[in-house]
Amino acid sequence: MRSELFAKRNAEIQSTERWTLQSQKMLRTVITPQSPIIATKGAMVAYQGNVQFKHQGSGSVGNFLKKQVSGEDTPMMRAEGQGEVFFARNAANIFMMQLEGPQDALSVNSSSLLAFDPSLDQDIRRVKGLGAMASGAGLFNVVLSGQGMAALACQGDPLVLDCSQQPTFVDPQAAVCWSANLAPDIHTDVSLGSFMGRGSGESVQMKFHGPGFVVVQPSEL
Repeated sequence: MRSELFAKRNAEIQSTERWTLQSQKMLRTVITPQSPIIATKGAMVAYQGNVQFKHQGSGSVGNFLKKQVSGEDTPMMRAEGQGEVFFARNAANIFMMQLEGPQDALSVNSSSLLAFDPSLDQDIRRVKGLGAMASGAGLFNVVLSGQGMAALACQGDPLVLDCSQQPTFVDPQAAVCWSANLAPDIHTDVSLGSFMGRGSGESVQMKFHGPGFVVVQPSEL
């Protein structure tokens, strides 16, 4: 059988590395009995070998209670066994973040979280401002910390903005992740015209200011 489909660019990238970008939009991971992976449910698109997928709980009583109070619910699964697992999400671009120690932490919009090492600690953190509720992005995000790798999904090519020089405002649905030391506020610009269909459509933003960065995607899902 002959087809351009069988070109080398479409073949699996053989590697012993734990994390390998198969393409800009697909992640290949190596699973061993000693090295499972935590991922969001539904992120797996294919796997090879003897791999099992199990529900991943909150990790702690504190996180369980936070989920009940906040309504933050990012269903997670645990991939265990021996083999390769491929992850993707709606043909979004994927990028990797290597966290390098106890003081290293990253706050992630839960809709952008794809997979991460179980060695990373997971927490739920509140975004200040009642306007977050109206943004559709929620009041809470996932904070990963410690040493390990995390894979994030981004609709389009990511933009990294430095928040240290001046206030930076981002649409909540376009914010992918940011430095965990930043404590974003919800900034609102709601007027009577907003309720009469005369608003700008950009009435709610997340405000970042301080030493750190925010990653923005060119999409408002």
